[in-house]
Amino acid sequence: MITDRVGDFIVRLQNAAAADKPTVSIPHSNHLEAIARKLKDLGFIADVTKEGDIKKTLVVTLSLDESGAPRIRGVKRISKPGRRLYLSHTGAHRVKGGAGARIVSTPKGILSDREARKVRVGGEDLFEIW
Repeated sequence: MITDRVGDFIVRLQNAAAADKPTVSIPHSNHLEAIARKLKDLGFIADVTKEGDIKKTLVVTLSLDESGAPRIRGVKRISKPGRRLYLSHTGAHRVKGGAGARIVSTPKGILSDREARKVRVGGEDLFEIW
C-alpha cells in the first residue's frame, strides 16, 4: 500500500524520464489528476488520460524538448506525510532561475509558484520540478 501518493507520482515521472519511457501508468486519484493537469499546463507533461471503470489509472505521456529528451530533469519532494510544510505567497520563490516550477496545494486548487504569487495565496508546498 502506498502512503505517499504524490511522492510515488513524481518518482514515477522522474524514473520514466530517466529510462526514456514515453508513458507512465499511475493509480488514479482526483488530487493526482489535478497535479498532472497542472504539469501539463506547465509543459512537463504532454498528455493525461484516465483509463478504466472500476480500477482507474492515469496514463501520463511525458513531454519532450527539441532534442528528443524528456523535459523532466529532476524532482524534489518538499512536504512529506510525516512533515507537512506550508508557505505564504511570498515564500513561493522561483525554482532553478525560472526553468522549473514549485507546485503548491492551495485553497484555490493546485497552483504553480508563479500563479500563487500572482493570486497572493499560500498553501502546502508539495514539490519542485525542473
